[in-house]
Amino acid sequence: MDTSTPQSSSLFTHIASRELNAFRVRKRPLMDGFVSGFNETGALAVLHNADSTIPLSLSFCKTLKFSHILALSDEDGYVNLFDTRRRFPVAATFEENAEDAKICDWVSHHNAVFDVCWIKEDTQILTASGDQTMKVWDVQEKTCLGVLTGHTGSVKSMCPHPTNADIVVSGSRDGSFRLWDLRCKSMSRTRRGDLSNNICSTTVVQRAHLSSQATRGRRGKVPSMSVTSVLCLKDQVSIATAGAGDSVLKFWDTRNLKSIVTQACPCPLSTEKQRLHGISSLSQDESGLYLSASCMDNRVYLYNILQHEKGPIRSFSGCRIESFFVKSAISPDASNIVCGSSDGNAYVWQVNKPQEDPTILKSHDGEVTAVDWCCSEVGKLATASDDFTVRTWNKNSFISQARSASSIRRRIMAMPSIDCKMLLNNKEKCPKSSAPITPPKTNISDGHKNQLSPGLDPRVSSEKTPESALKSPSSVLNPPSSVKRTIRDYFLASS
Repeated sequence: MDTSTPQSSSLFTHIASRELNAFRVRKRPLMDGFVSGFNETGALAVLHNADSTIPLSLSFCKTLKFSHILALSDEDGYVNLFDTRRRFPVAATFEENAEDAKICDWVSHHNAVFDVCWIKEDTQILTASGDQTMKVWDVQEKTCLGVLTGHTGSVKSMCPHPTNADIVVSGSRDGSFRLWDLRCKSMSRTRRGDLSNNICSTTVVQRAHLSSQATRGRRGKVPSMSVTSVLCLKDQVSIATAGAGDSVLKFWDTRNLKSIVTQACPCPLSTEKQRLHGISSLSQDESGLYLSASCMDNRVYLYNILQHEKGPIRSFSGCRIESFFVKSAISPDASNIVCGSSDGNAYVWQVNKPQEDPTILKSHDGEVTAVDWCCSEVGKLATASDDFTVRTWNKNSFISQARSASSIRRRIMAMPSIDCKMLLNNKEKCPKSSAPITPPKTNISDGHKNQLSPGLDPRVSSEKTPESALKSPSSVLNPPSSVKRTIRDYFLASS
């Protein structure tokens, strides 16, 4: 039986596949960290009762088990949950994809919801709205567990405490940021006569980002003092805030909010008049060592928390940030930064190669606003746009360089290999390395010295609200003096 043709064909195919695999094996070490692009894995329409609505915020679940679930808030006040692991038919419409992937949705506010985040092991969701309130929701029952009242402007941003989800910080257009303890509830009646669990803030800082350099516009318009973004840092006592008035980041100690601990900005403060650019969003990686800030000067700045007062260590350009709805986010492993853009695209940069052109995600037909990374699937992200769609993306080719917080700290304190060899050989003394990697020196006194820069606005005020009489039970915001003091101490102690 003549089988020469199939055998030869099979043989050549086998050899070709072996050559291809060998080529990949040889090249893989040289492509460490290489990203060739992103694939769009899904596109969902955002609509309710057949009417399209604009998405405003995105948030993947934070636990490994549910990390594929994406929460979306929109302009009509809805919260939507989608399963991003669904496979969609090629011929399906965006509306069909949305129906197939939707887990549930409900009306959370009768106003736009600007921010949404998961807490309590993804069993609860926090929503921040233009109705000047925040709400806590039970995800399973879709019921409201509490209403956070106190802001006098739209709530633009919020962030839970890194180790205690009952502690939340929020920023608002009223120029203040507030601290909340979700355990401090009081029953009250709404205007309709219904009972509700009201939660009042324990502390408020007014006029947190009123710039001393800002001046009135041509028509006498007062510059914006809106707090656009807030973050609870990993040291458990520090808060980072940003505003619409300028590009200054401010860092606060929750144990003493009467003054700022320190601040940072892209360019040094000076007495010369400079054009002020606000910041639209802040984000931090999983380790908490890096912080990114998307600025209205069409750049995304990256700060090292250990040296933030020295200014950004890198900047990324190419996108257009023409509104405060355009956000950016650093990936959990700190390898990439994604940012929306007013030109209808999203841009992804490699953190270790800021000089290279970004990868451009081209699919949206309107301003790309909210973005978020999946915490468990490396290279997976979601983007939202004014074209009434949400899209998910995955990297085409990726070689993980994920580094945990502990490994980063070990690198900071690591001993050069030459010194290690000399120690193993029982040398009397190790010569100093030509360029040792050491953490920055810190001088922190017991009295916690104020590191205010001379150009800061002294008009920032802090006050205790009347409701703060309900002291937060076992609050993590007031640890004993022996506990880690600042973000620097957090990393140095962990090393």
